[in-house]
Amino acid sequence: MASSDKEISYADLKALLAKGSGLVVDVRSKEEVDRGRIPGSIHIPVENVESDMSLDASEFLSKFGVVKPSLDSSELVFHCQVGRRGAVATEKARGLGFKNARNYAGGYKEWSEKGGK
Repeated sequence: MASSDKEISYADLKALLAKGSGLVVDVRSKEEVDRGRIPGSIHIPVENVESDMSLDASEFLSKFGVVKPSLDSSELVFHCQVGRRGAVATEKARGLGFKNARNYAGGYKEWSEKGGK
């Protein structure tokens, strides 16, 4: 289990992805994402989280090809390489009203080490 309501564990993230629901946002740099990513994730660099998560629903869909989550969605997850930038992004999203946004603190490093696909 994750250590707080602001984090999600590897097992819980894997289950969320297996259900085909939720939105996983990779906040790493483009160069990092180009080396590997969690399948189904979208890329929003940490410095763009506030502006991109503030887009209206149609702009978000047009830019990212996925439906923008509702403010009360419990399936909005941010991640980076090891958790720090993901935590920053989660706080930014919560500041915008996404009250249940969570950070996958293990990040892509844990995902790749555990063989997540």
